[in-house]
Parts: sequence; C-alpha cells; structure tokens
Amino acid sequence: MITRLRGKLVAIDEGKAMIAVEAITYELLIPASDVEKLLDRLGEQLEFHTLHYFEGQSQGSSFVPRLIGFSCDRDRDFFQLFTTVKGIGNRKALRALVRPFGEIASAVANKDTAALVSLPEIGKRSAETIIAELNGKIDHFIGDVMPTIEIKMPSFGEDAIAMLVQLGESTRDARKLVRLAMETDPTIASADQLIQTSFQLKGSQ
Repeated sequence: MITRLRGKLVAIDEGKAMIAVEAITYELLIPASDVEKLLDRLGEQLEFHTLHYFEGQSQGSSFVPRLIGFSCDRDRDFFQLFTTVKGIGNRKALRALVRPFGEIASAVANKDTAALVSLPEIGKRSAETIIAELNGKIDHFIGDVMPTIEIKMPSFGEDAIAMLVQLGESTRDARKLVRLAMETDPTIASADQLIQTSFQLKGSQ
C-alpha cells in the first residue's frame, strides 16, 4: 500500500494532481481546499501523504484503485474520520472540504450547522448527521492549520519576489521561481542569490 509519495507536481486538473516520480506519473485526488495553493507549486518536488482505496465503477461491477493525496498525516486522519459519517463518501468529502480542516472541526464541535451547510454538497440534514456522528471525536483537530505544502518564506524571499516582479515576472511566477530556488539550494541566504538561482532555473526549464 502506498502511504507517502514524493515527486514533481506536473499538473493540476479538476481536483486531481499529477505527480511524476522518475518514469512513473501518479494521479492523486486532492481535497478542494488544497487546489489553489498547489497551483502555485507546479513544477516543484512535493511530498504527499496518501490514502489508497478502490472506487466502484459500472454500478459496482468493477473497481478502480485510487490515491488521495494530503499535505500531512493529520489531514489524512481528519479525512478518514470525516468519511465515516453516513452518506459522506470519499468523492463527496473531497468536493465538500473547501475550508481548512481545523475550521470544519471547530464548526462540528460548536454544532454550527450553518457553517457546515455552506460547504459544497452539504445540506442541512447532512450537516446535522455530521455533528451527531463526529461530536466529541474531532476536538483534537480544532484550530489545526496544515500548510505543510507551503515552504516558510524568509524575509529576503519576499524581497526577491518583489524584485522579480519589477523585472517583468508575474507575482505567481516570481513566487514559484523563488520557492523552487529555495528548495533546490537551501543554503541561499540573500535576495540576490535567490534571484540569480531563479533565473538559472528558469533558463533550464
């Protein structure tokens, strides 16, 4: 069973991430809450904590293996608990979880039906079922922020991004180049070094 996967993020498409690991490209289903931040990481080496399951096709006559990718173990643990709720399957949960998991856990603990109903595909009855079945089981996820996909950006990193934008890069591309440079060479200690490495990486793409 595959529980962790590290590779190059080569594409994001309709809730799926394509991860190239040497000569093999894996398709990972990803929670809606991770899509936007992953779009900024295209081309980078990332690690995902994975959940493997079999998805029924043709009314259950055949089954297709699927992998779901998460930024950390605790996100995966939350997802597995969330999908124990009656009527919440893996696909529905992936579409519904558009907010940080800690926020959703807080809504459950506070019995905030309105907050849960605001999630895609979660109606009032589903929200009430989620609260009834998960209340008291989910408190340790409250307030958790799981941005482990993100790299901590030093102050000179933001300076480098601003300089790259002045040199004609879009903010999104500048941030992507700087993150890739930091991952390629963790010893970089200045904005000038970051810019130089960023342009070298851009030239090699």
